[in-house]
Amino acid sequence: MNIMFYHPTFNAQQWQAGIQQRLPGSTLRIWQPGDDRPADYALVWLPPYEMLAGRHQLKGVFALGAGVDAILQQERQHPGTLPSGVPLLRLEDTGMAQQMQEYALSYVLRYFRRFDEYQRQQQQGVWQPLEPHQLQDFTIGILGAGVLGKAVAQKLVDFGFNVRCWSRSAKQIDGVSSFAGEAQRPAFLDGVKLLINLLPNTPETQGILNGEMFAHLAPQAYLINLARGAHLVENDLLTALELGQIKAATLDVFVQEPLPPAHAFWRHPAVTITPHIAAITLPEQAMDRVAQNILAIEAGDTPTGIVDIRRGY
Repeated sequence: MNIMFYHPTFNAQQWQAGIQQRLPGSTLRIWQPGDDRPADYALVWLPPYEMLAGRHQLKGVFALGAGVDAILQQERQHPGTLPSGVPLLRLEDTGMAQQMQEYALSYVLRYFRRFDEYQRQQQQGVWQPLEPHQLQDFTIGILGAGVLGKAVAQKLVDFGFNVRCWSRSAKQIDGVSSFAGEAQRPAFLDGVKLLINLLPNTPETQGILNGEMFAHLAPQAYLINLARGAHLVENDLLTALELGQIKAATLDVFVQEPLPPAHAFWRHPAVTITPHIAAITLPEQAMDRVAQNILAIEAGDTPTGIVDIRRGY
């Protein structure tokens, strides 16, 4: 079994040893320009066009991340980047769900307990207890009910929060109110005090976090964006913060990364920034999942994480 590997930042030697350990008899080679030797599978992130173009004999292309928007964007810009007829697979969970739970819960509690405001009071030398939020008035809405959205929703329900989810198609999550489709989105947004975005990045969802959506939330709502920067219309958020529609925002992803030094978000007192670290790919767990899926394909079974190219996830 021949496997090609390309990732601009991962430790290629770690993946080479790890995959060969999990799949005895396999050979994983680090792809280099000019390599046109046969391969059965490809493990990639932002692969050069010439790596995969024309390789219709591949049994699967594995995107080494939960999101596949980057490689699908490459395909739109350079048709043929993904060989037609070859399944594209994404990583599902591989330790990302727990990381996303940790991140979301920490910032939800920060806003719920008003710790962000107490931090500003400390900087100003102010000793002033604030009226606490109440659970019944602190409805949390989650955009996206996939693996990560479901995991975050369940963790917040465990803490007693009133949680609702919105997704493209109907999903059932214990203890969570579910909304689906464009027709139900206004009802989903109505009364939401804290909005978490975990949607996949597709042409249909780009710019979904905009002024119109913010106006449907509860007054002085909070925003946490953990999906992609392309979901957020940045100037609309700045306007919503100025108007008081949004009280504060935590952003882990941005249209341009790294965030430019002159960007207004850096200096805004109500915006918290983290450098796209909410959930990172954990190599050992990722290699376990890739190996399991390759074995499933070799056995004639259906692997997990197959991407619907048309939908974009």
